[in-house]
Amino acid sequence: MLQSARMRASASVGALIQHWRKSRHLSQLDLANRAQVSPRHLCFLETGRAKPSREMVLLLANALDVPLRERNALLLAAGFAPMFEENRLDAPALATVRAALDAILRHHEPFPAIVMDRHWDIVAGNDAAKRFFAYMLDWSSRPAGANVIRLMFDPMALRPRIQNWKAVAVALFHRIQREAVCGISDDKTTKLIDDVLAYPDVRAILRDLDLEKPSVPVIPIAFSKREGEAVFNYFSTVTTLGTPQDVTLQELRIECFFPADVETERAARTLSNA
Repeated sequence: MLQSARMRASASVGALIQHWRKSRHLSQLDLANRAQVSPRHLCFLETGRAKPSREMVLLLANALDVPLRERNALLLAAGFAPMFEENRLDAPALATVRAALDAILRHHEPFPAIVMDRHWDIVAGNDAAKRFFAYMLDWSSRPAGANVIRLMFDPMALRPRIQNWKAVAVALFHRIQREAVCGISDDKTTKLIDDVLAYPDVRAILRDLDLEKPSVPVIPIAFSKREGEAVFNYFSTVTTLGTPQDVTLQELRIECFFPADVETERAARTLSNA
């Protein structure tokens, strides 16, 4: 069950530690062994009978592989200042990372590649992505920072252009739910999920979705502007930045589309030269 940002903000540090432990399917003994602390002391921390030091909070967060944003929440709940910065992507401190992202996007030409934030809003894209989206729909009518999930599920956007939409929808929604990290979500993510479920036929195709199954590593997706025109058979991969020390960077996703056949590769190159 999703835990809202408001619930998280009012929770004690012990309750948050317990939530993360259970979300990782660990017993108190499992976590104590992983963090090399006393099971008795961990029990006292979770029940509020003992107050963790800053070092203990970070030790347990590391053992639980808690995301940086939530590590800050744990520190705040324990009475300590947040440790991890959250810079805007256009901040001077992230200039080197932006240059690296630009290089990744550029080198993926002539195939689409985009960068998304934790809410699946597009924050950057290569020229191939801009050309492809403009070809598939009236991109000029879309607001800046379009949301990938809404584009894929909205019947007025890309959904009619996706030939295997039902399979793609199930895979994407599975990913959304899994990436609402361990049941913790903010209000914007909760609204995104609610909006997706409100689109026609979505609840019906997701009725038997099993969130315990592993996410598929790649998502095959077939685009066609209209019947009888070229089909773009892509498979999509999503990657993240390794060992970031900034909240924004940890939450970025780079989605790259790779041609699944020679015809798609040829069509993409033709589109890039149009």
